[in-house]
Amino acid sequence: MQVWVDGRFLSDADEPAVAATDHGFTVGDAVFEAIKVVRGEPFALTRHLQRLRRSAAGLGLPEPDVDSVRQAVAQVLAVQRLELGRVRITWTGGRSVMGSGRTDQPRPTLVVAAAQALPAAASVSVITVPWPRNERGAVAGLKTTSYAENVVALAHAHEHGADEALFANTVGHVCEGTGTNVFYVVDGELRTPSLASGCLDGVTRQLVLEWVGGREVDEPADVLGRADEVFLTSTTRDVQPVHRCDGRDLSAPGPVTAEAMRVWAAREPESSDP
Repeated sequence: MQVWVDGRFLSDADEPAVAATDHGFTVGDAVFEAIKVVRGEPFALTRHLQRLRRSAAGLGLPEPDVDSVRQAVAQVLAVQRLELGRVRITWTGGRSVMGSGRTDQPRPTLVVAAAQALPAAASVSVITVPWPRNERGAVAGLKTTSYAENVVALAHAHEHGADEALFANTVGHVCEGTGTNVFYVVDGELRTPSLASGCLDGVTRQLVLEWVGGREVDEPADVLGRADEVFLTSTTRDVQPVHRCDGRDLSAPGPVTAEAMRVWAAREPESSDP
């Protein structure tokens, strides 16, 4: 793993690098992006940087200079060529007082790390967890590092023999996974929750809607019980079929999912920054 922190490379990825008073460390006051690397190039970097800025603004952090972040990513990837990897960009609230309050003039910390990645599993099982996503919360739809809720939900899924956890929102509508967006097929129609559900505006989700199509609709989570197909999308999964959803076996991939996978495989190589 290569790690770059505020302009310098660490000699060891485990080397201490962030102050104990950094607000990202103490209270999760930080945003991040995880970006797929294919044949040494970051995929859809512009879209990820745009979302990084939106998340920072939504959290009330100073917005990062995307040109500087782009240069940092290039420096990290120049050190180690990755055929298949992942870059993580983290933008924190910087050093601050203990507690939730920020200093008057935050000086954020920028961390860029890159490492090899393994191909995603051919298919996965999912389970809906009993805790709701709050679509009306202050950080709904922002990609923050406050992932404790996801950690608990994913542990619950693993304890119940599933690979990923799905959330409904506070009104009981399908929302998202711990690190994924969800698509499903009912009566031959491809559907996915709208951003009003509280789900993250996933980059892979965006591209699937543009390249494959699908209807954004908010409906009760029990619709998954009559879906013919379900698949997940994320930076590291692309289009990933679901073979079991809440204890019910599904075709993986079904015909709509297979077509989405085919289109993705054809379109992704056309440009590293679609």
